[in-house]
Amino acid sequence: MLSAMRQLGVNAVLEDSSGNGGASVAAYGAAGGMRVKIFAPSYTSPAKIAQVRAYGAEIQLVDGPREESQAMAIRQSKEVFYSSHNWQPFFLEGTKSFAYELWEDFNFSVPDNIIAPAGAGSTLLGCYIGFQELKAAGQIDRLPRLFASQPLNCSPIDASFKADVDGPVEREIRKTLAEGTAIKAPLRLRQIVDALRQTGGSTVAVSEEDIVVALKKLGKAGLLAEPTSATAAAALDYLIRDKMIDQRENTVVILTGTGIKSAQVIAEIFE
Repeated sequence: MLSAMRQLGVNAVLEDSSGNGGASVAAYGAAGGMRVKIFAPSYTSPAKIAQVRAYGAEIQLVDGPREESQAMAIRQSKEVFYSSHNWQPFFLEGTKSFAYELWEDFNFSVPDNIIAPAGAGSTLLGCYIGFQELKAAGQIDRLPRLFASQPLNCSPIDASFKADVDGPVEREIRKTLAEGTAIKAPLRLRQIVDALRQTGGSTVAVSEEDIVVALKKLGKAGLLAEPTSATAAAALDYLIRDKMIDQRENTVVILTGTGIKSAQVIAEIFE
């Protein structure tokens, strides 16, 4: 995304993020010599804020829900280019490379299932685009089934998919440990639901208690993930229990963030 912006002559960008997306934009912006400003919710983990600042980007914390950060970025986009990882299609052209990496890791074949934590859904959509391209090129003969994991406390994708619609469905939004997916109105909801349907996948909404259980199970397996990622591990248990996934199948659970970024929350959980 930022390479495309640089080719267009853009040398300064705005981004809104709950943390990880902003850190990525700050990192690649620094590598490309671009000026970056990030808008993030005031509840963002201190470690994620520190990471953004370490890359030399400016970060402005915004009170209120996640959507307020986006609104602030849009308002300031009259002065600086708004290079949002949720809006810009070039961002998905980057995340699709994850599908190519998986294809190589599986010896140029395709896994049966992929479970990803989903807020804006860019990881899932990137997988969908990448595997579609591989299939169109004759490199694979089928798509993996895609599954979106969300915290029940903020699960608009699950609500729409379970209602068999591709528009918003009313569901209560509450605070969640999975801050990286706390997006109540995903911009690409219609595309996400379509990708899940086209691959024969589904959605899972997991409780806060099961996020903690999954976080501890991952730790005992030698993996320190942030709570947002733990939703995907919790979803695997749900899907096996409900016989939607067989334990003998090749299933990829995507852990999108290290627990170091949520050190304070994890410290409280493990106390």
